[in-house]
Amino acid sequence: MASLQYPSFLSARPFFKFNNLKAIKLVACKATKDDDDFKPKNPKTHHHQAVPDLCRRNLLIGLGGLCGSLHRNDPFAFAKPILPPDLIECVPPEFLSSATRTNYCLPPSPYIKDFEFPSVYKLKIRPAAHLVDEGYREKYEEAVRRMKALPPDDPRNFIQQANVHCAYCDGAFRQVGFPDLDIQIHGSWLFFPFHRWFLYFHERILSSLINDPNFALPFWNWDAPAGMMIPEIYTGPHSSLYDSFRSTNHQPPAPVDFLFNGCERQRSWDDQVDVNLKTMYKQMVSSSKLPSLFFGTAYGAGDSDPDGGGTFELVPHNTMHDWTGDNRQPHGEDMGIFNTAARDPIFYSHHANVDRMWEIWKTLPGGKRRDITDPDWLESGFLFYDENKDLVRVKIKDCLDTRKLGYMYQDVEIPWKEAKPSPFKSKFMKKLGNKFDGAKVQFPLVLPLSLSTVVEREEKKKKEMTEEVLVLEGIEFSSRDSPVKFDVYVHREGEFSGPGGPTTTELAGSFVSVPRHHKKLTMKTNMRFGITELLRDLGADDDRSVVVTLVPQTGDGRVTIERIRIEHLSE
Repeated sequence: MASLQYPSFLSARPFFKFNNLKAIKLVACKATKDDDDFKPKNPKTHHHQAVPDLCRRNLLIGLGGLCGSLHRNDPFAFAKPILPPDLIECVPPEFLSSATRTNYCLPPSPYIKDFEFPSVYKLKIRPAAHLVDEGYREKYEEAVRRMKALPPDDPRNFIQQANVHCAYCDGAFRQVGFPDLDIQIHGSWLFFPFHRWFLYFHERILSSLINDPNFALPFWNWDAPAGMMIPEIYTGPHSSLYDSFRSTNHQPPAPVDFLFNGCERQRSWDDQVDVNLKTMYKQMVSSSKLPSLFFGTAYGAGDSDPDGGGTFELVPHNTMHDWTGDNRQPHGEDMGIFNTAARDPIFYSHHANVDRMWEIWKTLPGGKRRDITDPDWLESGFLFYDENKDLVRVKIKDCLDTRKLGYMYQDVEIPWKEAKPSPFKSKFMKKLGNKFDGAKVQFPLVLPLSLSTVVEREEKKKKEMTEEVLVLEGIEFSSRDSPVKFDVYVHREGEFSGPGGPTTTELAGSFVSVPRHHKKLTMKTNMRFGITELLRDLGADDDRSVVVTLVPQTGDGRVTIERIRIEHLSE
């Protein structure tokens, strides 16, 4: 087989991030099954699963546009989108001994077809799960029942669908051109588009199984008070939508807790709703005014680990996983750990609302609320099986408009838009002076207890037309056993009044993890919050520094942080 020859300048560039380049082989995947169901209906749109021609823009096998760059006489302009994985090269994840041993690799196909937009004659409306009628419930239950009854090796089978999520997030797929690097769809800008595509094909399969082209998945409307509990359609023990692996403490009418830390809080319904609505305001309105803050940081071919998820992925997405998972199981199965999360039918309703938030975020005032325009994001892609058992290659650029995909969401109230938190007022407000010296905090720091440090800001003249962003770099933690959560508070220069609680302006955000069963002992990432509105509300616009306080909620002693700083982004 032919191998690639690299220009000499590659090894001479110290900035070049791909420090583990190897000879990359062009491998055509062989058919493993002679099945009429897997033969192409249209040879013009079906292709062998092989790495395409080297100099095509959509291949870039880890070198990310090497040929395109050379054609432009610009050796520094490397494109590096994440390419759809090779299913033949799937490696079953190496799980911990306590984890369920399952092969999450998807059945291979000898052919791949490129995605084509559906013919949309009538937009499907995804309904709020708590508002559906009995007729809808019966259709939905029947569709999932039929999906679960499909043969185990059918890629449309319910467990095979759940395996798709696990394979993309727990190390089963390798990056094309980088066999030592996994594909991870959490913790970066891949999070929102991957799950949109995942639900799109899951919905199409359900629709075809009941022969109803208008069927649409419901969304769990947990961002509004009427939907802040597990929807009733998922609670019947004899229903196909039921999962016995859910928290016994969080059955209806228990309200969801967006800041759940493993402990049961004794809040009234009204108090919990207030916490949830103010949390939604922080995550959607004040701390994510730029694309990188909402979607997460860039993640491309050759990157070993995602560099940090967006604010909304951390909270409430991650906390809702942890809150729903079964507290009786060793790792919070099903929803409470990534490798089994999609085995609970409520996963798809949860992520339908996450997808809905993407649509809503772009309509909110303030900031630069638009989809990412970086070609490395737009050209990144995935593989999914459709309702005909065809393997389909998709790209992020084709999922940005839900109407082109044939669906939209039911119009319901959005009360959190006006749920702006207020600054914490305390008679115990005190000057730091000699009582607090930020210099005493040594980095990297271990987070066993609450601690505070002073963080310097740039001169105001450098901040015009930018978003001020609080950055926590090098957050390293154990990812295996239980969630990790800590809260981040920001106070004015020279003052410290205690954290203040979840409904106050000072709470800039929270770091929340969802455990994994993979044998990788630790994970390392970063976290970013927009704090321009927060500082303005505190009256701290002209302060030269702020006090940042970290309050661990779970995972004491399992978290280290390399650096805390403030930067300014314009995007």
